[in-house]
Amino acid sequence: MGASIAPRGSGGGKRRRSHAKSRPMAEINVTPFVDVMLVLLIIFMVAAPMLTVGVPIELPKTAAQALPTEQEEPLTIALTSDGRVMLQNTEIDRENLIIKLQAILAERSGNKVFLRADGTINYADVMEVMGALNAGGFNNIGLVTDAGGPKLNGSDP
Repeated sequence: MGASIAPRGSGGGKRRRSHAKSRPMAEINVTPFVDVMLVLLIIFMVAAPMLTVGVPIELPKTAAQALPTEQEEPLTIALTSDGRVMLQNTEIDRENLIIKLQAILAERSGNKVFLRADGTINYADVMEVMGALNAGGFNNIGLVTDAGGPKLNGSDP
């Protein structure tokens, strides 16, 4: 009178397919990918404004169009309202400007430089720095202004 219990899946009833569990999953879980992309997006959105040159200058306004962007990071010279000369974000003496420019030109592939001058600076001071840029080997000088200035025909934009 011994009763025995038959193991599941053996004998009688429908037989389960064992290969149904080993079939590869056809869907790709993109949730981790989206999470990483959103984090990177936030990092770049926060970091991008910090990459610009941060010397506070009140640029003159003009109706000129913007220059096309370059592959190499542009060299920027800034003249502040108190007459200081800034090379990128570093203050430099006017006496050492030509020597420093020649050393920089030796390491760069292009001779493009952007000159940012405060609108209150004397024209002679701007021309003095432009002469130093030319003597340092930078012949391709772009003057940086703010857009939205008056046009020559007297109309405002």
